[in-house]
Amino acid sequence: MVGHGMHKLRDVDGTGRAFERLGLRPGRHHALLAGVTEAGAGAASVLGVFTPAASAALTGTMTVAIAKVHGKNGPWITKGGYEYNAALIAIGFALAAAGPGRLALDGTVTRRRAGLSWAVAELGIGAATAGVVMAAAERRAQQAAPTD
Repeated sequence: MVGHGMHKLRDVDGTGRAFERLGLRPGRHHALLAGVTEAGAGAASVLGVFTPAASAALTGTMTVAIAKVHGKNGPWITKGGYEYNAALIAIGFALAAAGPGRLALDGTVTRRRAGLSWAVAELGIGAATAGVVMAAAERRAQQAAPTD
């Protein structure tokens, strides 16, 4: 996820234009937000710090990706589907449920939070946040549309 986020941040303007075409307006803002979220949450997952929050952030970005890009293509990644995005959501759920492991910073630097309730919460928060982001983008697109 760090790589996916950095790829978006490397060309925020180009990614922003692509996001605009998807209806995520303002595109540059959404590209920057997605890039920072993916890179930051990916790094937090690798370090094992704030694991449920990192998983929720990744769930949110992948939910938007499914809704805006991959969902219409069906499940299979070979046809541009949501298989990979769903796998990342499942990995985030599993990390939140099981915890990040012995070498993680959770439990050392921060309080360790893991378990089924944390996993369900991260899934709900991630999906709800994705809904809010897409609704806000839709409102913004409607406000920007010329009226007859």
